[in-house]
Amino acid sequence: MRPRWLRTRTRTLAASALAVSLVVAASFPAAAAAAPSVPSAAWSGTEAQRAQLQQLARKLVEAGAPGVIVRVDDGRGRPVEIAEQATWTRRDHLLKAGDEFRMGSNTKTMVATLVLQLVAEGKLALTDPVEKWLPGKVPNGKAITLRMLLNHTGGLSDYTRDAAIRPAMLGKDRRRWTSAKLLAVGVKHDPLFAPGMKWSYSNTGYAAIGAVLERVTGTGLAELVRDRIARPLNLKHTYYAMDATWRGPHAHGYEPDAAHMPPGVPAEFRHVAGARHHGHVDVSDNDPGWGGAAGAVVSTTQDWSRFSTALMSGKLLPAAQMAQMRTTVPVDARQPDGPGYGLGIQTGATPCGTFWGHDGGMPGYLTTNLTDRTGSRTATVLISAEFWAEFEADPKIAKAAQALQTAVTCTMFGKPVPTAAHAG
Repeated sequence: MRPRWLRTRTRTLAASALAVSLVVAASFPAAAAAAPSVPSAAWSGTEAQRAQLQQLARKLVEAGAPGVIVRVDDGRGRPVEIAEQATWTRRDHLLKAGDEFRMGSNTKTMVATLVLQLVAEGKLALTDPVEKWLPGKVPNGKAITLRMLLNHTGGLSDYTRDAAIRPAMLGKDRRRWTSAKLLAVGVKHDPLFAPGMKWSYSNTGYAAIGAVLERVTGTGLAELVRDRIARPLNLKHTYYAMDATWRGPHAHGYEPDAAHMPPGVPAEFRHVAGARHHGHVDVSDNDPGWGGAAGAVVSTTQDWSRFSTALMSGKLLPAAQMAQMRTTVPVDARQPDGPGYGLGIQTGATPCGTFWGHDGGMPGYLTTNLTDRTGSRTATVLISAEFWAEFEADPKIAKAAQALQTAVTCTMFGKPVPTAAHAG
């Protein structure tokens, strides 16, 4: 798949806001893969890496991104951290590399981890039909297993496509969207296909998973994330958002205001709630609760790096459950050996190495978190806007974002960046 910022209008904005994109696999066009590497003399370690990544992050801001945070750890113990922001955003905040950020669909990796912990404890089984835990709540629930919900093969329509959710996405509706309510919205629509027959990204599946977790444990998702992941790993800035409140210094997220939205964006998506200035709307105080188990977690680059390392190294899950998480299905039936999706985690091959991770998007926040198979290397790119890119991609932003993503991935793997990406 192409990066989120290069998509065309094949889906609604609602679907894009928490949709999977396999960003890095698509960030290496054939030309870049074949391009000569930067000469070794230009590759002199962390300072050279920092300068290169800072230059590319600055180019992305110059292309129109309000802000960019980058963190890369190549496993040598000296992570590179960068924060760049447009001058006009400084009246709102001074962006720092450690700022809290809405992680969007990266939440799915944490939620899948919670499920697999309960599997390891014998409280759930991946073969359990959803009907066992949510009787009568999911059509054909006897045929849809928890594994299918986690790897997006259950066939459920995505609740973010429903008009009822749009006011919340646009910051105009602050009602509390529970897992049960989100699930109810999604299952109003006909299934896309018979369970297990295809792959299609579905936030409704994760709403169902959230409801199952709450039913089995008798505990809310915020407490489960806190007690089973954040506290044990000392993730001080990671939490499942219950409302619009931030707990620490945070990145402000922006969208173009109605007058500056690209022409392809439908009128119903042009009026986003928030303070307006410099042709943008500050959506930082909009409630991410509509993301639920599919996208409500807040974190930082450092916290997420620690989570990725703990997860992939086996600290959070036994080997048997890690193997299940890494068991993937192709996201495109035409490319059985192409990018794959496991249980709340993506994977794909690039010229610099095979990554694992996830991405996410909410109005004002675009995120990509990557790691290697062992968790010894991690990388994060956070952009403080989503730009409604499902409808209209800005070519300048697309080019700059792709160049940065390529450089970040190669740096994570300790490889020279292809010349084409370095040129930006």
